[in-house]
Amino acid sequence: MDLIHLHLHGLFRGKDLELGRDADTGGQTTYVLELVRALARQPGVDRVDVVTRLIEDRRISSGYARAEEVIAPGARILRFPFGPRRYLRKELIWPHLDELADRLAGHIERSARRPHWIHAHYADAGYVGALVSRRLDIPLVFTGHSLGREKLRRLLTAGQSREAIDQHYAISRRIDSEELALAQSSLVVTSTQQEITRQYARYGRFHPEQAEVIPPGVDLQRFHPPEPGDTFPALTKIFGSFLRNPALPPIVALSRADRRKNAPALLEAFGRSARLRSRHNLILVMGCRDDIRNTDREQREIFHQVFELIDRYDLYGQVAYPKAIDGQLVPSVYRWAAQLGGLFVNPALTEPFGLTLLEAAASGLPLVATDDGGPCDIIARCGNGMLTDVTDLDQLRAAIERVLADRSRWQAYASHGLEAVREHFSWQAHARRYLALASAVARQHTPLPIPALPQVATLPHLASSDRRLLICDLDVALREADAESLTALCRRIEQSRRHTAFGLSTGCGLLQARDRLEDLGLPQPDILITRSGTEIHYGENAVVDEVWRHNISQGWDRQTVAAALDDFGDRLSAQDQEHQGPFKISYLVDCADDAFYAAVQHRLRELDLPARPQLFDGRFLDVLPLNASKADAIRHLSRRWAIPLENILVVVSQQGDGDMLRGLPLGVVLVDHDPALDRLRQHRSVFFARRPRAWGILEAMDHYRFAQR
Repeated sequence: MDLIHLHLHGLFRGKDLELGRDADTGGQTTYVLELVRALARQPGVDRVDVVTRLIEDRRISSGYARAEEVIAPGARILRFPFGPRRYLRKELIWPHLDELADRLAGHIERSARRPHWIHAHYADAGYVGALVSRRLDIPLVFTGHSLGREKLRRLLTAGQSREAIDQHYAISRRIDSEELALAQSSLVVTSTQQEITRQYARYGRFHPEQAEVIPPGVDLQRFHPPEPGDTFPALTKIFGSFLRNPALPPIVALSRADRRKNAPALLEAFGRSARLRSRHNLILVMGCRDDIRNTDREQREIFHQVFELIDRYDLYGQVAYPKAIDGQLVPSVYRWAAQLGGLFVNPALTEPFGLTLLEAAASGLPLVATDDGGPCDIIARCGNGMLTDVTDLDQLRAAIERVLADRSRWQAYASHGLEAVREHFSWQAHARRYLALASAVARQHTPLPIPALPQVATLPHLASSDRRLLICDLDVALREADAESLTALCRRIEQSRRHTAFGLSTGCGLLQARDRLEDLGLPQPDILITRSGTEIHYGENAVVDEVWRHNISQGWDRQTVAAALDDFGDRLSAQDQEHQGPFKISYLVDCADDAFYAAVQHRLRELDLPARPQLFDGRFLDVLPLNASKADAIRHLSRRWAIPLENILVVVSQQGDGDMLRGLPLGVVLVDHDPALDRLRQHRSVFFARRPRAWGILEAMDHYRFAQR
């Protein structure tokens, strides 16, 4: 059995995880690494690959630039380059995910063995996993870890504006990707029931019957209670530089410097309590920092809050806040705290699960934790601590005081935690249940039947071993081209025809496309992508690609989709019949804006309809099957005719066609383009022409040396 896991953001490697170095390298990183190790040890699992990002950046270890790294026998990390070489926070990798999807799909197709399923972790991986799953017909498993709708709810409650949230967190893109992943997934793995009922339930594409709760485990070889006579000289040295009396029972919090982790609230509760200040120390392990001036804005704000609170309550000598704790020392932190009769506190505003709670429990350290999220399940099952409303500082303070004041309660909590973790939270048990559920899903997966392909003999330009494909937009790009530039373009197309097929893409149907083709005097195309990517035709006889038609038809109900949009009748009017198609519903839009587009999208998701809206030029709205678009049609052509995506040049100029230029295909944006396409300037494989009309296409062909590639 071969498996692929996708974990794309943060810093991921097989040992010495840099947990807390930034907001992207936290509990999910540990979860994926431990899960993969556990799966590799299971009988019947031949290989487990973790796909992540290859990073070349002098600020981080060169190990993250290794294309392959062995984690354990049967498990490895595969790093793929996508986007710029430097390290990027997760909110900035969204524009580059299509490139990874293209690279990963190609890698799988070239491999001798296909994975039995792909497991995507978090929204970014969910997006890539959904694309690859759809293209290659491989089952998808999804774990969101932290969901965008929940984050949006909390940030809005905290008073931030939707615009500011979108600008910093790319929250709309994240939620869209989660919806796409849920629509494509055969199995959704969660850590708690609360995630299903209170978080995933907010998504229109979520099907509760596909969700399974599989709590993660803890490595009991690393995390265990202290032995009699244990000493901790390294920790004494680290914490002793902060504390007047290091022997006092410590209150420990371990998380990255993140607003959601809410460390300043714990510090303030401690500062307000004379009892805690006189009898305990506070230990704040907040990831890794060197110079806070080099951390991101949110981390800087957290650190400044911590420093200000220490000063306000005069907590010098009572609070330790080391710059970093070596990952190898983290288990010792729990044991040291347990030996001294301390307490572990998770003050997060919400916690999807809370692996650190299990680590503390396995070390014999009682808990006080947030009552929002995974800790509810953990403490209910383990009986090793108290839940509290961390937004109420008096409640948080009282809960901590209560656990620490009663030694018999403390000992009972410690004992209950040790027993429950061994019984309920092992990675071995997690891996066994995971494999049973995912294997059942894989067995139930029915591959799409593949109708017969058109004969290659009808397309001599696609029979070449060195295939290339030029695809021009027929609707706008060539609409006002002058005769001289068109003649030059036609000449170039004919000269390169031995290796380069010629294709056109359009939103209209076949008959209209042929009329426009004749008006422009263009050569007969080898490929016509019509009706916004829902139909593909080949050659002079316009042979229909039945494979593509069959693939996009799955689950599509045109009548139901059209009826779902009836309520928008005051803003939508159906276009003429010639613009409609069996897999395309076309409207004219009165005063389209982002809010209206979002409302249409929400309606389709709310009714769980496998359909997607696409807006062109702010006036034309097409609603297509969820897995149909011009961009998807290009990927289909690449696979069916064995044309590398890097050998496809796509010409666009109108809003809505930008998706065709994401990923690996070469692209050219013509001079008179819609301003919405300017966002593509950051893509290395997109060329912005300087010469007008068809001259811009020739300019791009020269730029890429396309005829000579």
